[in-house]
Amino acid sequence: MKAAISFLIILLLSVFQIDAQDLSNPPLKMVTPFSSGEKLTYQVKYGFIVGGITTFTLSDTIYKSKPVFHAKAIGQTSGLANTIYGVKDIYESWFDKNTTLPYKQIRNIKEGRYTLYNEAIYNRRNNTVYSKLSGEHKVPEKIFDLCSTFYYIRRVDFSKMNEGDILFVNMYFADEIYPFYLRYSGKETIRTKSGKMNCIKISPVVEVGRMFETKDDMTIWFTDDDKCIPVLVRMNLRIVGAVFLRLIKYEHAAYLLTIQE
Repeated sequence: MKAAISFLIILLLSVFQIDAQDLSNPPLKMVTPFSSGEKLTYQVKYGFIVGGITTFTLSDTIYKSKPVFHAKAIGQTSGLANTIYGVKDIYESWFDKNTTLPYKQIRNIKEGRYTLYNEAIYNRRNNTVYSKLSGEHKVPEKIFDLCSTFYYIRRVDFSKMNEGDILFVNMYFADEIYPFYLRYSGKETIRTKSGKMNCIKISPVVEVGRMFETKDDMTIWFTDDDKCIPVLVRMNLRIVGAVFLRLIKYEHAAYLLTIQE
């Protein structure tokens, strides 16, 4: 079940383009909800099977004399899934602290015997991306990569959006442009063994067909607070049924939150 290792990859490859008024420039929070030193750890699970672990880490660094965030996402199989088909995918992004737009990204893939490594550099002055594998590509002005999209969504001020509003994002991935849509579905309180959590509910609009039966077969819950942390992802897939990606640990400086399953 390698597709479940990174829910963001499933999201971007399965989205459905819709005819609706979208918000490509949504209201953003005045204070950035994340900072250097943050680490998020997720567990991928379907039924009783643990498929893997995904981690997101964030640090401060300098890119071409400019202070930026360096994000790294690592998705890897574990247990039986790792024995059958070992996966370790690494995605890195160096993105602007104010706009969240990336300057550089790395994709480093190991899936069984298959490996791939690529670097892409963004030129914001002429809206191009230079890929080491495929050369120069023309891109929209406001385009994100995999990691920066994850953090950009957390910056959106959903309190100023109406239920049903649709957020539109362009992403550059695997040397292609992927436009996708996320519907703001209001607020909901979810239960964990660690207690109740007040959340914002986001529904990526996915394409019905090979993987999904309905356009609402994926839901993401973010904490309804100043950190806006994704704590739970549910995907209803045709072949295996419900797949969950749960936050099991949040680390930042002296703060540690462990969420029981």
